[in-house]
Amino acid sequence: MMRRTIAIALCAGVLASCAAKKPEPRPEPVAPATAAAPPPALPSGTVGQETLTATATVVNVNLKTRHVTLKDADGKKFTIVAGPEVRNLAQVKKGDVLRVTYRESIAYQVSKPGQAQPGASASRDVSHAPLGAKPAGSVTNTVSVRVTIAAIDKAHSEATLRGSQGKTTVVKVKDPSKLDAVQVGDIVDVTYTEALAIAVEKAGGK
Repeated sequence: MMRRTIAIALCAGVLASCAAKKPEPRPEPVAPATAAAPPPALPSGTVGQETLTATATVVNVNLKTRHVTLKDADGKKFTIVAGPEVRNLAQVKKGDVLRVTYRESIAYQVSKPGQAQPGASASRDVSHAPLGAKPAGSVTNTVSVRVTIAAIDKAHSEATLRGSQGKTTVVKVKDPSKLDAVQVGDIVDVTYTEALAIAVEKAGGK
C-alpha cells in the first residue's frame, strides 16, 4: 500500500513537472521594417543656353588710333576700337579674320534652408594670347544670386522667389513636376554666365 502511494505521488510529481515545463509558444515573427522612401531629389539644371558665332574680315588697321575696320559676311563695313587690353595689335593684318563667339547660360540649384543667407556675387575671368601671337582672348562674367522660394502655385506652374532685399519675382516653371520636390523656404542658387571669346586668324585660315 505504501509503495503504491509513493508511486502515485511520483507519477503526480512527474506530471506536474511536465505541466510546468510546457514549451513556450514561439514568438510571432517580426516583419522587417520597411525602408522609408528617399525624398525626391532637389531640382537642378540649366534653363537657358545659347551660343552665337560670327566672323569678320580685317580691312584696315590704324595702330596709332587703334581703330580696326572690319567687313562682315554681308559686305558691311564697321570700325571698332581695340582697347589697351587687346594685346599684339601689330600682328593684325589686312585680310585676317576676326572670329567672335558669344555664349550665355542660366543654371539653377535648389537646396534646403539653413545653409546660407540669400545674396549675390559676381566674378570675371580674362585670358589673353601670349605676346607675339595673333590677338586672342576671352572674358567670362559670372553672376550668382541666391534667393528663397516664398510661394508655390502648382495650379499655374509658378514659384515666387524672394531676394535678400525682400524683392519678389514670379517665375514660370517649364516642368511643373519639379514643384513637387520643393517647398516654401527652400533656397535657389541661380548662376548667369556670359562668355565672349575673340580670336584673329591669318588670312586664308593659316
